[in-house]
Amino acid sequence: MYFDTIKLKKVYIGSSNPVKIACTRIGFETIFGTLNNYEFIGKSVRSDVSDQPMTNEETLKGAINRAKNLQFSYPDGDYYVGIEGGIEEIGDEMEAFAWVVVNGNGMMGKAQTSTFQLPPKIAELIRQGVELGHADDMVFKRKNSKQGNGAVGILTHNALDRIEYYRHAVILALIPFVNPALYPLKHG
Repeated sequence: MYFDTIKLKKVYIGSSNPVKIACTRIGFETIFGTLNNYEFIGKSVRSDVSDQPMTNEETLKGAINRAKNLQFSYPDGDYYVGIEGGIEEIGDEMEAFAWVVVNGNGMMGKAQTSTFQLPPKIAELIRQGVELGHADDMVFKRKNSKQGNGAVGILTHNALDRIEYYRHAVILALIPFVNPALYPLKHG
């Protein structure tokens, strides 16, 4: 039968978090369409950075490492997506953001989400060593918000949830893959 012969393109995502899997699927479908027969597989892999990256550089490194560790562990994939959330102190304020890295076909695409200011109460908990997701749960009396709407959803009253927040960065990280003649090959 025809459908038995279609080879699905495997997209590995460096997380088992349903939010990160969903934003990757939606971002890929936005760029490549829904008829391209992709399989989206979430796998927990190491970021090789701290649980709560505290700088832009460390956060980017975590996303790159997740994509590379996926590629090493699951060589049968077509694309490898690393998503890493981080924070950075700017003056006496703390901003949250994430990096998305996509590896595949000898190329690497990278994009950062927009940033947003964290409330002082959450920033103080993070300074004490609490991860952002746990700090959200403590301040807003929730459980496992990072697998739901996360800080961005809570703080925007769900005007923007984590899936939509990450989706734009997934799309932007795919730019080299839809414009390969404009980007040199990078073996990440």
